[in-house]
Amino acid sequence: MSGKNQQEVFDFLADPATHGGKEVKRLRTHVAEVFLVGDCAYKVKRAVCYAFLDFSTLDARRRACEAEVRLNRRTAPDIYLGLSVIRRKAAGELELDHRGNGAGEPLEWAVRMRRFDESQTLDLLADEGRLVAPLIDSLVDAIVGLHEEAEVRGQPYGGAEGLRAIVEENRADMTRFPVVFSPDRLASLISVQQKALSQNAALLDARREAGFVRRCHGDLHLGNVVLWQEKPTPFDCIEFSESIGTIDVAYDLSFLLMDLEVRGLRALANRAMGRYFGRMSHPEILSALPLMLALRASVRAKVSAMTAEGASDERARQRALKAAHSFFAAAEAFMSDASAPRLIVVGGLSGSGKTTLAAALAPDVGRVPGALHLRSDIVRKRLAGVAPEERLPVEAYDKGSSRRVYETLFREAHAALKAGQVVVLDAVFARPDERAEAEALARDTQVRFDGLWLDAPADALKARVSARKGDASDATAQVVEQQLTYAIGEIAWPRIDATQREESVMQEAQGYLKLA
Repeated sequence: MSGKNQQEVFDFLADPATHGGKEVKRLRTHVAEVFLVGDCAYKVKRAVCYAFLDFSTLDARRRACEAEVRLNRRTAPDIYLGLSVIRRKAAGELELDHRGNGAGEPLEWAVRMRRFDESQTLDLLADEGRLVAPLIDSLVDAIVGLHEEAEVRGQPYGGAEGLRAIVEENRADMTRFPVVFSPDRLASLISVQQKALSQNAALLDARREAGFVRRCHGDLHLGNVVLWQEKPTPFDCIEFSESIGTIDVAYDLSFLLMDLEVRGLRALANRAMGRYFGRMSHPEILSALPLMLALRASVRAKVSAMTAEGASDERARQRALKAAHSFFAAAEAFMSDASAPRLIVVGGLSGSGKTTLAAALAPDVGRVPGALHLRSDIVRKRLAGVAPEERLPVEAYDKGSSRRVYETLFREAHAALKAGQVVVLDAVFARPDERAEAEALARDTQVRFDGLWLDAPADALKARVSARKGDASDATAQVVEQQLTYAIGEIAWPRIDATQREESVMQEAQGYLKLA
């Protein structure tokens, strides 16, 4: 069925009579027609053929619909209901068959979805200033769940060759728009991307061999996440291309980080990065993060230029051109950031405000999206095999367990520093040898070291830990009592009065770190 012949099906689905008189809202994209009816939505692939997809045959569209339902049920099982078929009955009239076992010639296939509130996608929440930290935490947890369960793939997917293909495809596509993308600037951008790719080729290939190339979402920007039943839920993953959807898990995450950064939401991008690597480990891939961010921005830049080329009115064209220029500049900025790595350690007893300070400092230091905030509480939960906010029994805090936590923190901090990332370590650091080991780590990696110690009286510490809810820390007033008996020894790091207002603590810390 050609695009022209599909019109009969589209008219049928757009007719309220097809749906018992219910009002129909019709939406169109460059690859699909969507019909919103009551609490359902029907998505039909348009009979189009582009360089990156081919929906020109009915069988191809059926297989794409099947893949869309199967892949998106990994993250949004309540939204993706199944397939419906549009048939021509013997008398010639059309029928919408939800069971798929009716009589008559199949004319088209549709993905049947449960309709959601279109105003609740995270891009719109971000525009309204309603995208907050707990939503980012929940979204990252959903991404972690997807990546942990996603099918592991090997060659020919991922690795250095996978990103090299994206670099070359972007170059070819963007060269078509010399007025939008200056040829000199584009050549410079491609050159630095190729250099970064060469520098990270062995790492990317090693990660593929280690199982980090998986069947991911592939299109993880905020517009493809909806607040469903109060939880951020990724939907509309890449179903039409195995090569686009089968990538390094870090490249999948990079789309979200890039989107947040370009929107001016650096603190949320930093939080997402810290929680993801706190839960998933292996921060050595941060060496390739600037390249991944730049490639994601380049893809959005060229798509925006293509959108401008096909815009139906001048206002839409100018809006798309503005986006193309913005994403192009972002790609350049990601590749030109030469911030040096350094190690910042925030210590203090439970309830002193270490995590609050570390989280506030991290976005403002180092290359995009800021420092990697490694928190002992989250690392401990990962080592125990539980979610960050799930409480652990007392025995999970014995000396042996705590030593493994610190060993992991130091090992992963070392990997991140060698990858060029600033690191903020957030743990109690009550033992002199732990503090000495942190300083030795900075010397071994030849980076600047800064240690900060937060002080607060016992009553304040107990009150703060008792007031916590839904936090990764399991510390209680009893834990604070125990910590107060520790032989902490001399604290050589700058000491900050943590009973001050958060803004004052932050300003004092920035002064010590020379960030203000």
